[in-house]
Amino acid sequence: MAAHPLEHPEKEEETLVQEPARVILFNDDVHTFDEVIVQLIKATRCTSDRAEALAWEVHTTGRAVVYSGELARCVEVSGILEEIQLMTQVEV
Repeated sequence: MAAHPLEHPEKEEETLVQEPARVILFNDDVHTFDEVIVQLIKATRCTSDRAEALAWEVHTTGRAVVYSGELARCVEVSGILEEIQLMTQVEV
């Protein structure tokens, strides 16, 4: 028996809601590499090597996606990064 056509849009909506949000960190001329690395570790719970790689990417390209996940967690990560006035953006 074929599925009712109206069932599929609901499934698609559920999928869209579950797509991960992203936290973008922007470069600035104020913070040191060490400050950014420490804050990235605090915010994302990543390793120091990962935080250093992210800081370098932000420095060389002007921005980087530093975290991806549920929207609520992305807002939390962004807030922690902004504690020291780092510039971030949450994209959905």
